[in-house]
Amino acid sequence: MKKITIGYIFGSQSPTEEEELFLKVAKDKDLELVMINVSENMSVIELEEKIKQCDIVFNNTAGALAQEIVKMAEFLGIKTSSDSKVYFYTEDKWMFYLKCKKADIPTPETMLLSNNFNSVKKQLTDFNHQPIILKRVVGEQGEFVKKAETKEEAIQIIKSFYERGLERLPIIAQQYIKSHAYRVTVIGGKIVQTALKIGYGWKATGMYAEKSEKFELDDEIIKLTNKLVKVCKIDICGIDFLKNNGNWYALEINSEPSLDFFKEEKEMLVGEVLDLLKSKVEPISQDKSS
Repeated sequence: MKKITIGYIFGSQSPTEEEELFLKVAKDKDLELVMINVSENMSVIELEEKIKQCDIVFNNTAGALAQEIVKMAEFLGIKTSSDSKVYFYTEDKWMFYLKCKKADIPTPETMLLSNNFNSVKKQLTDFNHQPIILKRVVGEQGEFVKKAETKEEAIQIIKSFYERGLERLPIIAQQYIKSHAYRVTVIGGKIVQTALKIGYGWKATGMYAEKSEKFELDDEIIKLTNKLVKVCKIDICGIDFLKNNGNWYALEINSEPSLDFFKEEKEMLVGEVLDLLKSKVEPISQDKSS
């Protein structure tokens, strides 16, 4: 029987230890990996040929180019690990807030800001939270995320965001909740890892965490995690929570979660990812062979 073939999207100049580990575990599980490097100079024909070799495509890197390859795979009729709509509706911080509010999932209060400074001043007055966090609705690794102590400082931060970018991307103002970041990693609807991301500044997500340690799940965070996975319709994700005065708040969700928090668990997590991808393909493979 033909091996299941998985397209693996990555973004480094050459395969890293993570890519080597995926290749090793895939070989152990009798799976074929087709490496799709977004850093390579490939023609449309070459890229299409690679994608068409695959039964399913898995994106393991952030960035708009990788998202376009996922959409291309869908256009060519190839299954993907997550629907491309995830990038526009789940990882969009404003849409995530709206989904949480609709589903009664506690989350920091958030306001979508106008691109007119006079309107923003009134919005921030009405919002009435200090300090506040200012963020672009999309972003990676804590970029374009800053804390403002006053309305005046917030205006200056918004101006700096506009000056740094080529276009005025939407910005949200978010209630500041003092907390470390509690990451829950989910693969195939199953919680597979927890990581308390400890930072010594106010940022603790992404690259700003100084160290990580495991934390015990309670009934409430398990319930919220399961609810978020159902609402967001995502099979592989990392959900960041905040905890303040014993209450949990969902902060954001990532569709390419880091598997690096604990070295001793990384191979297990890679195996979980590959098992999930295999399970998404197997019914189709059986149909083709019958």
